Amino acid sequence: MDSSVMEIIFTFIGGLGIFLYGLKQMGDGLQATAGDRLRSILNKFTSNPIMGVLAGMIVTILIQSSSGTTVITIGLVSAGFMTMRQAIGVVMGANIGTTVTAFIIGIDIGAYALPILAIGAFLIFFIQKRKVKNIGMILFGFGALFYGLELMSGAVKPLANLKSFHQIMLDMSANPILGVFAGTLVTVIIQSSSATIGILQGFFANDLISLKGALPVLLGDNIGTTITAVLASLAGSMAAKRVAAVHVLFNVIGATIFLAILPLYQWVMEWMQSALQLKPEMVIAFAHGTFNITNTLIQLPFIFVLAWIVTKIIPGEDLNEKFKPRHLDKGIINRAPSIALQEAQDEIQNIGRMTFAMLNDVNNYDVKNEKEIMQKHGAVENMYDNVRQYLTKISEKKLSEKDAKRMSVLFDVNRTMVKVAGLSQAYLLDLKKKETESIKISDKAEQSIDKLYNHVNISFEKTVEMFNVYDSVKKDEIVNLSKDSYMLEHDLRKKHIKRLSSGECSPDGSLLYLDLIAILERIGYHSRNISESMINIDELETDDQSPHSLEWAY
Repeated sequence: MDSSVMEIIFTFIGGLGIFLYGLKQMGDGLQATAGDRLRSILNKFTSNPIMGVLAGMIVTILIQSSSGTTVITIGLVSAGFMTMRQAIGVVMGANIGTTVTAFIIGIDIGAYALPILAIGAFLIFFIQKRKVKNIGMILFGFGALFYGLELMSGAVKPLANLKSFHQIMLDMSANPILGVFAGTLVTVIIQSSSATIGILQGFFANDLISLKGALPVLLGDNIGTTITAVLASLAGSMAAKRVAAVHVLFNVIGATIFLAILPLYQWVMEWMQSALQLKPEMVIAFAHGTFNITNTLIQLPFIFVLAWIVTKIIPGEDLNEKFKPRHLDKGIINRAPSIALQEAQDEIQNIGRMTFAMLNDVNNYDVKNEKEIMQKHGAVENMYDNVRQYLTKISEKKLSEKDAKRMSVLFDVNRTMVKVAGLSQAYLLDLKKKETESIKISDKAEQSIDKLYNHVNISFEKTVEMFNVYDSVKKDEIVNLSKDSYMLEHDLRKKHIKRLSSGECSPDGSLLYLDLIAILERIGYHSRNISESMINIDELETDDQSPHSLEWAY
């Protein structure tokens, strides 16, 4: 290979590496400076699609990565913090936010790249204060980003003299589909639309590609960037996969619309270039921004349609929609703490339903079951945390003696629900161990486990059903059922020791059996605790109150 060609390749890939590293350093520095506010922005400001778009824009501008925002969003959806419809708005906003990088690249400060990089490095290595180090990361990344661009831009200039390269660019200008494919492929390989657009800006600035050829490549870049979200969703929940599918669908629909009106799109960009006296890099930046903003405005009213389409593409039950966390209204805390307590109690019952769904699924282990139960456990933990924070805010208000006692009980029950979810998960993992390690348990032992499981399952189901109802007689029944669980577990343990002595069970099988029935007994014990706690709440009610739901009391 000719040494000049080698030099072009090495300089270009070296520049690309420095650009990508600079982009990551800048994003990491911005993210560290913003702290936990990123997740908080996405979690709190997604009450409607427009707010979701704004949240997606803000977070993407802060971390300089639409893929990063989408991955965070997928994590929040998987954990039950956000519904799929809320996430769609965030994905749209992330696409707009990522255009800021293209505008930054369009600013001609390449000559100052190395001094900026040097200042950043000085702050990182010689200043110990964390905030200053974060600023150093931002500056270092900023400088590296522009230095990488300078290297890439310098490397591609000689390509203008290569006839084969010139022919490829002409072919892409003549065939927009080829341009879209090229943009998609390069972005999938590099895993950064910002980098691909940076390369495209360099090509366009050096007259290596026409505007007609560059615009389809830009559309392809936007499709290619969805690959990161797709990869992030593979191990996620069904809702996470649907969010990734929406990201792909949103950009594919947008690219299709703009391909259909490509002559108009090109004319608008040429007019903007002439009217605003834009540099070539800025033309691509404006083209990128125009596409993403217009695409969002077109599709924003159709969020529900997009959600419907992806539920058909990826069918099945969405756990986050079925057990959707209630909106715990913080405004009610100031106006009516008693009603806020009822809100918390309703959400705890919702946690109970999710936990019972876990318990109901654990007795038949398979890989699909395991994945769903783990997802449910994550959702339970997040719902528990929401309620805990909500109750903590209520505790800061002046409460009546009755409400103070009630709040204390709800704190305990909320904690107990998440313990039952953890025990259900532990039970599943023991069953997994039994399967993977081929541990043999005797038929009598298996029957005993099933007997205790069914007993505890009924007990916990009744606990959840009666949680929000004033009926001490039925709650007493649950308490007695849970006491029976203890007696049954004690009896099964004694019988098993006899079987072990006679050699019916292996030592490994014996240990696993004892662990399984101990877990079930603990779940029964927690059912009793919850019901006894709720009986105590019921006794706080005055005699003249209607014996129905606690909601009547407030």
